[in-house]
Amino acid sequence: MRMQDKCLPCVVNQAIRVADMIGIDKKEELLREVFTYLSNMNFEATTPEIIGEIFDIIKIHTNNPDPYIETRKYYNTLFLKLLPEFERKIEQAESSFQLAMRYAIIGNIIDFNPIHNTLLKDIYDYFEKMEELELVIDDTQALMEDIANSKMLLYLGDNCGEICMDKLLLKKIKELNPNIKLLFGVRGKPVVNDSIAEDAYFVGIDKYAEVLDNGDGSLGTVLHRTSPAFKEAYEKADVVIAKGQANYECLSEENKNIYFLLMTKCDVIARDIGVEVKKMICMKNNNRKQ
Repeated sequence: MRMQDKCLPCVVNQAIRVADMIGIDKKEELLREVFTYLSNMNFEATTPEIIGEIFDIIKIHTNNPDPYIETRKYYNTLFLKLLPEFERKIEQAESSFQLAMRYAIIGNIIDFNPIHNTLLKDIYDYFEKMEELELVIDDTQALMEDIANSKMLLYLGDNCGEICMDKLLLKKIKELNPNIKLLFGVRGKPVVNDSIAEDAYFVGIDKYAEVLDNGDGSLGTVLHRTSPAFKEAYEKADVVIAKGQANYECLSEENKNIYFLLMTKCDVIARDIGVEVKKMICMKNNNRKQ
């Protein structure tokens, strides 16, 4: 999914947000670098790839290799504390897999993009109302069948905090098919609040899946920029679960057995899928509404 002009405010505001968070004195110098890059940007690239490039500029300019490290630690710790209660509800549910998947999807509401940033209070509200919310595209049954018949599944994670709920779903995937090989994909280096290997190990993802960094610092999964090891895992996987909008932007045109789990958080993605904003999605690739 190529870069859209409506995505430009997200890119620029991300740079401003990080500059404010770190406390840069001469913000205009950073913004000048960002705008110089944007003036020569390839509009055929995906937004996640462009944001990754911008974030590299920010890290070099600020001499800070991981501006969101404290944010990631805070939200990972916060949601780890909530997991026992979530697990209790999942185990009591009529369909524990489906409820675990709902938790994983709702976790996608945790986001620090300045355009669709969600306050912690609002995040809690979504969790409270989760069982009332409809999956407007629901390919859960097909996903469960594919998991049951697969040898290898690649699960592409997304944000900090959210990764805790991914752990709940990974557990249920393993219960559904104890012999399946699970790989959990993370970014190869820090980019905004996306999860890296350090986060995956911190929340205990490795209890259920092998952690695999993709060798790249883009948002989402920009395949042509990923490492040979990651590309090999992607090709071998019978099923791919791709969390979040950035992974959808990168992989929606792939000819692969991919299931997209996400909350639609902006008009661009919602319109491309064919649904409204703030909707829960479990969609098999190429099954979008016409």
